[in-house]
Amino acid sequence: MRRSAGASAELERLVAERTADLERANSQLREEIAGRERAQAALLQAQKIEALGQLVGGVAHDFNNLLMAVIGNLDLLSKKLGEDARLHRLLDGAMEGARRGATLTQRLLAFARKQELKAQATDVRSLVEDMIGLIDRSVGPMVRIELHAEDNMPVVDVDPNQLEMALLNLAVNARDAMITGGVLTIGLSEQIVDIDDQLGVQPGRYVVLSVRDTGEGMDAQTLARAVEPFFSTKGVGKGTGLGLSMVFGLAQQSGGALRLESTPSSGTTARLWLPVASETSPPSGRAPNIVTQASAPAKILFVDDDLLIAGSTVDLLEDLGHQVIEAHSAIEALRLLESGLAADLLITDHAMPGMTGIELAREVRRQYPRLPILLATGFAELEGSEVVDVARLAKPYTQAQLATEIAHLLPNGRDGF
Repeated sequence: MRRSAGASAELERLVAERTADLERANSQLREEIAGRERAQAALLQAQKIEALGQLVGGVAHDFNNLLMAVIGNLDLLSKKLGEDARLHRLLDGAMEGARRGATLTQRLLAFARKQELKAQATDVRSLVEDMIGLIDRSVGPMVRIELHAEDNMPVVDVDPNQLEMALLNLAVNARDAMITGGVLTIGLSEQIVDIDDQLGVQPGRYVVLSVRDTGEGMDAQTLARAVEPFFSTKGVGKGTGLGLSMVFGLAQQSGGALRLESTPSSGTTARLWLPVASETSPPSGRAPNIVTQASAPAKILFVDDDLLIAGSTVDLLEDLGHQVIEAHSAIEALRLLESGLAADLLITDHAMPGMTGIELAREVRRQYPRLPILLATGFAELEGSEVVDVARLAKPYTQAQLATEIAHLLPNGRDGF
């Protein structure tokens, strides 16, 4: 009996141990399954955002081309009007509508990470402090603004103009979430990202710009869609749904990240992670936008496969006093140069069938190294652009911007190659 009782106890102990082992194994398996499901959900969301970005980027590029024709023709028309004040008001209204359309496409391109950014070493604390007055006027008297910033913040690599727009978008979103007023807290801190961090950015030092509100907050479903373009919880006509998507695109394109934290009735916090500038990047202020005098008349080879854009831009150039030779493909432009065309400047679009503007620039640099090149495009991420040093002009542009770029490239008039 004693042996039987001892064997039974031993058996019960072994069963208990095996049961505990199985429970631990099942628990670990459940955790692994949950982790895998979270990773799959994150991957699906990333793929969804990437697909939206591709679609939005293409639409924005085409819309940019249409705006280019509108703005160019309005620019020329403004010079033909007399003293009729009503006609000038109508023209100003049309131009303002075109400018708003251009702003809309810039936000779309920012989300698609195809916006041209002019990154430079930027003192974010100074930028934020300079914007407090504008933010205060934008959010109104019912919102109190607090700034919490660490001392001796490092500079970051970012486009300061786009960062200002991003901060203003976040502030306005926060205001709209605080229907009866509240507190808007802007924070700045330095953070270290480790190699196993979940942010999806490169390990290193980052400055985190946070914007926290005391508003209504978002549920999980709304939070998951918050950065999608055109998604908005605001009423019809009260928002484009592009504010957060623009900030998201800026963060991604700058090598950082945007993270949103929110729960219903507990407000929302947006954190924008920006990489600290390398030590070789000299801190600099905002470069003044100096408009140079118009250049002397020159012979310009203009290349664009879109006849609408070509006609509008040729008119702008001829109105500036230049002689323009049109080509509607990169191959046609090369043939003109090979046939002896002595151009003073080449202006080319990028997205063209057969041979892109960058490929054309590369070939022209090889054959005619002294010929200045101006690449006019709405795209930012251009394959091969790092090996071809060319001047860039973002679409849509005005005649004044076009004249300024030409004056930079041809300060003494005709140059030749």
